[in-house]
Amino acid sequence: MEQQDLFRHSLTQKQSHGVSEWGTFKDSLKAPVHRWFTYPAGFSFKAVEHSLEMCGIQQGQTVYDPFMGLGTTNVTAKTLGINSIGIEAHPFVFNIAKTKLNWEIHAHDIHHVINDISDKFEHALTTLPINAIEQNFPELILKCYDEETLKKLFVLRNFVLNDDMTPDIRDFFHVVVTALLRNVSKAATGWPYIAPKKIKTTSLNKDALTEFNALALSMLHDIELIKIESGKRYINSLHAPILGDSRNTTDAIRNQSVDHVFTSPPYLNNFDYSDRTRLEMYFWGNAKTWGDISEQVRTRLITSATTQIARTDMKYAISPELKDHSPNIADFIRNAAHELSELRKIKGGKKSYDLMVIGYFNDIFQVLKDVYRVLKPKTKALFVLGDSAPYGVHIPTDKIIGELGVKIGFSDYAIEILRQRGDKWKDNPQQHDVKLQESIVTLSKG
Repeated sequence: MEQQDLFRHSLTQKQSHGVSEWGTFKDSLKAPVHRWFTYPAGFSFKAVEHSLEMCGIQQGQTVYDPFMGLGTTNVTAKTLGINSIGIEAHPFVFNIAKTKLNWEIHAHDIHHVINDISDKFEHALTTLPINAIEQNFPELILKCYDEETLKKLFVLRNFVLNDDMTPDIRDFFHVVVTALLRNVSKAATGWPYIAPKKIKTTSLNKDALTEFNALALSMLHDIELIKIESGKRYINSLHAPILGDSRNTTDAIRNQSVDHVFTSPPYLNNFDYSDRTRLEMYFWGNAKTWGDISEQVRTRLITSATTQIARTDMKYAISPELKDHSPNIADFIRNAAHELSELRKIKGGKKSYDLMVIGYFNDIFQVLKDVYRVLKPKTKALFVLGDSAPYGVHIPTDKIIGELGVKIGFSDYAIEILRQRGDKWKDNPQQHDVKLQESIVTLSKG
């Protein structure tokens, strides 16, 4: 597909020679508080630190993440004593991020709950009603745990849901049990799929109560560690995690009230972010079926997966506003969607990549407009992005977002390539051979 006309004004891309400054997601897997729950949409806290330092963001100023996720941007900002705002549309993920930002948990309260549960645990376990497990969990959960482990997890769930805890303590232990679930599952529960038939031998000898106690104490220790790391900088900083829609935040964030944006929107790679928490939502009773998750989560998220799409939905047409702002980009999206719709007819699975691409850029366009609105003049917005090639049709997401930003009002943009992507799929005959990359797009507001 010809792209030269569309992107002839693009700024020159540069390969990053300071990847260590931006870090990798593995950094956050080792860092206090950041490591509490693994989510496959993460980035390094070091990237946030580098961005804030590079742009001179100081205490008293505010950084905003329109795709907050597990709160990496916000937790990092708090560590540095910088104010933060985060918008997250996924209710389950939002609650974890909100809990990670609460460092006012008292050690004696945590120890009291641990001791109380330990004292009552055996009695609660031996007095479980017959068939309690079968009556309270869908089939997926039953397949992922041996019976004894699931009974113990059920008892822990009951303590968290029914005990007389303050909201903050309940949230803390809700995250403890949530983080425990994949750790003690006998099934392979890593990204991207849950595989009940694949036995995870590392979990076979783990006792749920023992792991629960150890994890609670480890998380409590993490809070103390991150507070020490921050010194007293975090004390006077303000943080606003918001469950909402970053396509329109006019009721939540004032015009020109933000000093910096650092975020990583969903990649256009057909990853179902709502499905990532299916095990956890099923366990807690937040959902019992695919339909429940669609209603509670998929309908809230910006379009980035074909599982969100009903082909009869008229919203998957290029928005008139996007056409008006950037007819060239609208033409590119239209041509790509047409090519994908033709490929769909001959491809197995007949995935709705054509509508996914349209829906994605409709949504991203609205997010960019809102980000421009909330940013102060002379500031920057950084987006960690990956391009994509559904059915082998290359979609240069980074360039399109940069160009859209300029059409909306940003003075210019730059792209820094962090790494090449997709090599691990090179031997899969069903995958394309288009070389992909992960980049940082920096939009500058004049």
